[in-house]
Formats: sequence, structure tokens, C-alpha cells
Amino acid sequence: MRVKSRAMTVASISAVALLATACGSDGGDSGSDSGSGEGQSGGEIIMGGCNPENPLIAGNTAETCGGDVLDILTAKLVKYDSETAEPSNDIAESIETEDNQNFTVKLKKGYKFHDGTEVKAKNFVDAWNYTAHGPNGQQGAYFFEPIEGYDEVSAEDSETEEMSGLKVEDDYTFTIKTTDKVSNLPLRLGYTAFAPQPDSFFEDPEGFGKNPVAAGPYKFVSWDENKAIVTEKFEDYSGEFGGNADKITFQIFQDQDAEYTALLAGQVDIIRAIPASALVNDQFKTDLPDRNLEKPNSTLQMLGLNYNVDPKLEDVKVRQAISMAIDRPTIIKEIFNGAFTPATGWVSPVVEGYKEGACGEYCTYDPEKAKQLLEEGGGYDGKLELHYNGDGGHKEWTEAVCNSIKNAIDIDCVATPSVDFKTFLTKLGNEELKGLFRMGWVMDYPSIENYLAPIYGKNAGSNYYGYDSEEFAKKMDEAAAAESPEEANTLYQEAEGLIAEEFTTIPTWYGKTMIGWSEKVDNVTATPFGVPDLRAVTIK
Repeated sequence: MRVKSRAMTVASISAVALLATACGSDGGDSGSDSGSGEGQSGGEIIMGGCNPENPLIAGNTAETCGGDVLDILTAKLVKYDSETAEPSNDIAESIETEDNQNFTVKLKKGYKFHDGTEVKAKNFVDAWNYTAHGPNGQQGAYFFEPIEGYDEVSAEDSETEEMSGLKVEDDYTFTIKTTDKVSNLPLRLGYTAFAPQPDSFFEDPEGFGKNPVAAGPYKFVSWDENKAIVTEKFEDYSGEFGGNADKITFQIFQDQDAEYTALLAGQVDIIRAIPASALVNDQFKTDLPDRNLEKPNSTLQMLGLNYNVDPKLEDVKVRQAISMAIDRPTIIKEIFNGAFTPATGWVSPVVEGYKEGACGEYCTYDPEKAKQLLEEGGGYDGKLELHYNGDGGHKEWTEAVCNSIKNAIDIDCVATPSVDFKTFLTKLGNEELKGLFRMGWVMDYPSIENYLAPIYGKNAGSNYYGYDSEEFAKKMDEAAAAESPEEANTLYQEAEGLIAEEFTTIPTWYGKTMIGWSEKVDNVTATPFGVPDLRAVTIK
């Protein structure tokens, strides 16, 4: 998205990361933020879910299992449109800047948390300082890196608890000062890590995550570990983006096929992904006539690796060889029934700044060149494990990738599951997994920068790869301070080029939202972020 003027409110940002409309289905895709399609308000929706990695704290949730829940619990300064991802003000009355370095945020009055207290400026400032403070160990800390004083606050042993760039001016106004110019800062402020926290959060942050209080259209009711998370409509919701259902329950599944079976049996109303088994011959379209949706989204799937953990992957030519040994088109055709698109870089095509072919020849299938590169890189002795989370429907394609690698370059590749996404991410965070691991990224906000900074920035919450490049950091700073969106995107593309040189991750394919729903619900649509818009769903 593009900032059109120096002095602006978020509502003046125009959307350029528009997605294609739904195709291949007659499913309802109104894109409405009001959920005004057929059906009626009230009732309960049961959504297929998975185990959150961490307690439900906005600043410490960097994965979809917890993120899906927080999407309906939280309200932020900015809300992204469910069809276009275009931002508009939510809790913010305005976000203004004259220089892209000093920002003044004014809040709407009367916006309430679920505990009845009012959302005020200090609830943002205190929450952001808490998330950024190194000793608190929050995964979302990195998102506050642009703010002045972050370096002093973010150290693991820091005794400084407040960023100098945040200041409460009055109950409904606070200011943000960044270290350098950050032209797209307002665009970022709709991400979950920037949500405010009520005063009660700071009394018991750890316990709060099991009984969270936020300011969104739904409030937390209960969390039965490994079974379900229950939410219900917040009757005093203050915003303009409320939901239709009275109750939304996230039923937790350990297996994607079991979740699909539950949908067919009417035990679940919506699932966020069609399993690979149901993609064969478009079986899901037969199972769910007029109750399925296919729509391009911002997903990038890739294989991660950390050669600090597995030195056998240290030579870049070995990593490039593995990439060229993956027959992406055939795997997509045979496993996903042609639903996805082979990736040619590290940024999704749906965002402005995407550069086709950033991966060069190394994302094309070429066994002979792969063998040559592997030999030049010193080879790979022993078994190469490709790790994946067993609750995500990844078994078939990870095995297919391993078979492709075996056949092309004779490496003994084995697909190896962890029980669920929570366990998988914990192992990654503890640097316990050698070899390759499946990774996916859905944009937090519609910007090329979001595919780079949170994944490859030093100490970034989603940097599981040990990537640490001063040249990359410098290029990202230059891009953030650029005077125009065009200049910024050029610099971000150069930063992506550094990732291409290092090849610390291997792009595989660009995704598509493929969801299904029961006969009980209507007005089901999907957002550009690849998830059902649960607020819009109605009960028949």
C-alpha cells in the first residue's frame, strides 16, 4: 500500500495490494465488513482450530493458531478491509505525520475493553513498551524496532522499560518518534502486536494469556487445552466492525483430515484449509457443493533451514542444489491438484513491490545442475530430515518433496513430523531441528517489507534461520526511510536479493485460500490474509 501524502490519516492510504475475486466456487464472498449477506445474526459458529503456541497475548503470538482467535478478540488502531486489505481507522481517530518520523495518534473516545474500562493512550504505550522490553521475551518485540529507544529497551538484560519514542500527551493522544523515517509505519499498526492492553494485563501478564481481555467484537470465555477455545459476542463493542454470530468456538484438531471429516459430518461449520486428500480430483467440490471457496491469498510456502544448527547445509551451493532438486510443478499437480503456483522468490505476488524471478534459476527443477552444485558444495552425507507439524496436513507434500530430492540428487531425505504446530515451533525456537523444516508466511500487513523484516531481521520473532546480516539491516533501514513508495520498493527488492544470495530459505509455492463450510452457515468469505472472515458469517 502507498502513503499518498506526508500529512495524512490512515484512511487516506490507498490499496494497491488488491486480490483477485473468488473463483472456482459459487460460495458467498461478499467481502463485507458488516457481514450483511444472507442469513441472520445470532447462534454459534464452530471453527476448526489448532493449538496456540503461547498464551493468548497479542505481543507474543506470531502464528496462526493463536492469531485466528486474537483476530476476533482484539481491536487495533487500524483495521484491514476483509476484501482488499485496505486500511481504515478503528480505535484511531487519526494518525498524522509531517515527516514520516514523528507521528501523532488520536483515539476515539469511549472505546471499551471487555472488562468495561476505556481504551486510552496509555494502554497502547504501556502495551508496546511491555512487548518491546527484552526481559519479557515477547515474540512481537521486533515490530517495535523502528521506534526511538527500542535498542535500549530490547536487550535481554535491559533495566530500561520505556522507549523514548513513545509519549502519552493526554488520555486520547500519544506520539511516536522513530529512529529514522518509516514511511509505512501507519500501515503496520493494524497488526496484532500493536493491540492495546487493559490495566489488568500488567497485574499478571502470564495469567492474562489464559483469560485475555481485549477490545474487539468478541470476548474470551474459556480455553480447554487441546479441545476448544470459546468466545462470545461483546455486547458493548465500540467499533464499526462487529460480528454476526453470538458465539464462536475454535475446536482444536490434531489432524487436518479429521477436521475435514468433522465438517462433512456437520460437527464443524468452517475449516480454514482443505486437506490434500480432498484436493485429489477436486473431491472437496463434490463433498461440498456450493460450500467451498478458492481465492488467491498472501501465503508463501517455503523450506527453512539453519546451517548454524546443521553445518552440513552451510555451503550455499548445497542449499541451491536442494532447491533445484524439488520438482515444484509436478508436486503441485499431483499433491495439490494444481491449486498453487510455483514460487519464484521470497515475496507474495499480491503485494506491491513483488519482483518475479527473484530466485533466479535456483527455483527451477534441474537435476543435472543440482548434482553439479551439490558436488561443488561438498555434498551432503547422511540423512536429511524435512520436519513438519503433524496437525497441518503436510505429510503428503513433504514426502513428495523428499522423494523429489532423493531421485534428483540421491540424498536420503525423510519427512519427519512433530505432533502439532505448537510443539514444532517450540523445537525450532530451541534450535532442536536439524535439516529442513516446512515454513509458511501470511502477511501481517500488505507490504513487501512484511515478507522480509519479521522473518530475516536480526532477533526477529519469526527468524528461525539464524540469519544475521548487517548489509540486509542497512538496506531495510534505507528502504523504510525512502521518500517515495517506488524508491522504497526498489530498496526492499534489493534486500530480497540479499536473501537470494544467502538462500537461507527455499521458496516452494504461492498459496491460495481453500476453505469449506457446513450447510448451517452462510455469507462465508476469506480475507487477503488467508483466513475466513468470521465476523461476516451468518447462521441460516
